[in-house]
Amino acid sequence: MSSDAPTPTVADIQAIQHILPHRYPFLLVDRVEDIDGTASAVGIKNVTMNEPHFQGHFPGAPIMPGVTIVEAMAQTAGVMIGTSLGLGGGNLLIYFMAIDACKFRRKVIPGDQLRMEITTVRGRAGGKVWRFRGVATVGGELAAEAEFTAMLDASAK
Repeated sequence: MSSDAPTPTVADIQAIQHILPHRYPFLLVDRVEDIDGTASAVGIKNVTMNEPHFQGHFPGAPIMPGVTIVEAMAQTAGVMIGTSLGLGGGNLLIYFMAIDACKFRRKVIPGDQLRMEITTVRGRAGGKVWRFRGVATVGGELAAEAEFTAMLDASAK
């Protein structure tokens, strides 16, 4: 890839799997759109009843666990950074360092489409520590929000 090639603004599931090492059942983002370099991106998660956490959370009243919503936001941030900086091959590991101002406002249930808007608060190319803000909505209604700090390890195997 030449240095003057345009940076992709969309990552489909194949591109996501090229960047992130996560796989089923822990790959929690289906598509990333509107990638604006390392500044912002929008992740899409189609919530389906066949996801394993719904077997126990909760039988008869399935609700996506809040921690998986935050993880989906973090995976969206990872795809944004990986796409923008040309990191791929499954060598990118991202470790949570902090989760702050996390609030849940609405249940996320099977059949919902979770839209995660991620913005970079702090971070730069070549840097290991990044801070992001994520807002997750369903049908325009706020479901969750959080700020999170993560360390990127692009040399992991």
